[in-house]
Amino acid sequence: MTSEARPHPLYVPLPGRPAAAPAPAPPAEADHAPAPVLRLAPDRLRTGILAGAGAVALLWGLQARPSARLDAFFATGAHLTGLLAGYGVLVLLLLMARVPAVEHGVGADRLARWHALGGRYVLGLIGAHALLALIGYAVHTRTDLVTATGGLLGYGAIAAATAGTLLFVAVGVTSARGVRRRVGHETWRAVHLGGLLAAALGFVHQLAGPDLADSLLTRWLWSMAHGTVAVLLLWYRVVVPVRAALRHELRVVEVRDEGPGVVSVLVRGRGVARLQAEPGQFFRWRFLRRGLWSTALPFSLSAPVRDDTLRITVKALGDHTRRIRRLRPGTRVLAAGPFGALTAHRRTRRKVLLLAGGVGITPLRALFETLPGGPGDVTLLYRASDAAGLVLRTELEAIARERQAALHFLLGPSDDSFDPLAPRALRNLVPGLAAHDVYLCGPPAMARAATAHLIRAGVPASRIHSEDFDHG
Repeated sequence: MTSEARPHPLYVPLPGRPAAAPAPAPPAEADHAPAPVLRLAPDRLRTGILAGAGAVALLWGLQARPSARLDAFFATGAHLTGLLAGYGVLVLLLLMARVPAVEHGVGADRLARWHALGGRYVLGLIGAHALLALIGYAVHTRTDLVTATGGLLGYGAIAAATAGTLLFVAVGVTSARGVRRRVGHETWRAVHLGGLLAAALGFVHQLAGPDLADSLLTRWLWSMAHGTVAVLLLWYRVVVPVRAALRHELRVVEVRDEGPGVVSVLVRGRGVARLQAEPGQFFRWRFLRRGLWSTALPFSLSAPVRDDTLRITVKALGDHTRRIRRLRPGTRVLAAGPFGALTAHRRTRRKVLLLAGGVGITPLRALFETLPGGPGDVTLLYRASDAAGLVLRTELEAIARERQAALHFLLGPSDDSFDPLAPRALRNLVPGLAAHDVYLCGPPAMARAATAHLIRAGVPASRIHSEDFDHG
């Protein structure tokens, strides 16, 4: 039995919805109707990135001068790797610029994975460029590598590129999985900001290189590309958050205990509907109090936006999340977003399975309430070690009753001999599982295992929708 609890201020019973009915539009302010949300599909972004790399290679090919000389061979390779490295840096910056159409269409977790993978390629290209240039210069001047290194560093543009390379290496080292766990977030962030300086130093180096210096049109195009990415970074990572803070004046209005180590934070402001936050999305929250203001924490909305109020539900997993439970009403809040693509637009089937683990229930709770569908169209499976680990249980049960949706709590330790997320168990719990869309959110290990089980149970990988980012 579920104990009775007073209704949450953001939960109101939903009216019955007919099957496959369109989702009702959120109320908008009369004089500020929200514009349609633009989304760039992952395939289109990937195609655009590869096309850009092809264009850079074509630019190199048009300027290459075939030669049998050994120094020219190395120099030509240095030019190609240098151009591709410079282009790669622009791509890395664009992926993290928080452009809404990209964030909403691709998803923050996929962008982060592409950024990390691309960073490895860029570091490899920078290393290859430096090595080829050094060998080519040594062959050209008939000197050893040590002497050639000293000679190259005498050029200002090359000295700038060397400093930028060292900064990029520092970014790569602090991003390595083993190092990242040992480095504080503030330190990691400061080193990554140094990556912006590295990109600027690399740009200075590129303008002095023969691939750009010999062509006014090429220099103009390369400068325009860098200027565009710089404007996007400044606009979406600085101007938009500051403008939103001034416009919406968000403040904490309530901090409510939801269970052991779990609290919900209600944040209210002006004209919050203009943010166009969708169920399943998250914001990066900065609470302006001691111990929290310096770090932007990613938390999903745990309820739909109502009455200019946003709600997040947070479990104490680290120093910052433990401090959140001590927030006081009236605390100013800066919220950047919304971000994420774990929203209703990914849905392709009438039947939907929501699969949550631990505090990963927060975005799925909002989707559980709002995804359109009739009785039996939506199923929620909630994995937790025990009943005490079920967050927002009373609300989930109320939503399930109101919507006539299936709700199953899968309790037990993760190392138990019986795995409730095994393929056969999933098929027994969810008839016709292979015909469902699946929304998945939980701890990384659980999410990886669940994805593998779902695929073995017959669900195509293209219909498993998830986002994985650190809530802590």
